[in-house]
Amino acid sequence: MTVRSEILPSWCPGCSNFVILNAFDSVIDELSRDGKIDVRKLIVNSGIGCHGKIFDYLNISGVNALHGRSIPLSLGIKLANKDLKVVCFVGDGDMYAEGLEHLIHASRYNIDVKVFVHNNETFALTTGQSAPTSKKGFKSKVRPEGERVEPLDPILLLLASNASFVARAYALDQESLKQIFKEALLHKGFAVVDILQPCVSFNDFRNEVRDRLMKIENPLKSREEAISFHFQSIKDGKIPIGVYFKEERKTFEEVEQIEKVYSRLKRKIDLKKLIEDFVIQ
Repeated sequence: MTVRSEILPSWCPGCSNFVILNAFDSVIDELSRDGKIDVRKLIVNSGIGCHGKIFDYLNISGVNALHGRSIPLSLGIKLANKDLKVVCFVGDGDMYAEGLEHLIHASRYNIDVKVFVHNNETFALTTGQSAPTSKKGFKSKVRPEGERVEPLDPILLLLASNASFVARAYALDQESLKQIFKEALLHKGFAVVDILQPCVSFNDFRNEVRDRLMKIENPLKSREEAISFHFQSIKDGKIPIGVYFKEERKTFEEVEQIEKVYSRLKRKIDLKKLIEDFVIQ
């Protein structure tokens, strides 16, 4: 079943967000037909940015969150109903700037949420300002002379922050993107996919990455090996795409024994007494 809504996308012609949308729709269709995902229990939320429009183009329950706040919203949804499968579509400016602290701690906690980052290395919605992932030398309205500092490395950050599933995809390699989507959606725990997504209007880096892409055939066996591999790929001038690392461990919901919290919430509450106990007279 397609999960596309009837709303026509308003992204720029040629935007690679179209590929991300089509890939996600195709994977959800496959997984729902195979009985691996119940679309009725699927929740999608998005942040602020060009990526955020994807929320309008999917006929799935969800929320369009504040800038950088998709992850705490997702955690709240999981605490309210652990049986829901929650997916965040976020942008690099959205998640790696305002939302960075949430990303780090959600990695530590291993909440059972999937985060797909549309990384075009610029604040595209506000017409091309430098973002945390903009390359050194990138010229923008706020840095017409070129960005002065090195960019944030999201893969290294996620590996160091103890995320249980870390992957990178390239939006224009749709088949690889679909496979990574599928693995992330079926992973139990916090899964983050950094999607390199050229912006045809403000940061079209297709020519820069075309000859540098390198497929990761199998995830690295340990977090340490994944970090070492990542540093070596930078040294060699390569951009690996695929799953860097994944592990099975208890989720935040399991560690915190959310089931017991649910049982306490089901107890009858004397609202009048609660107000008397906590409201200052």
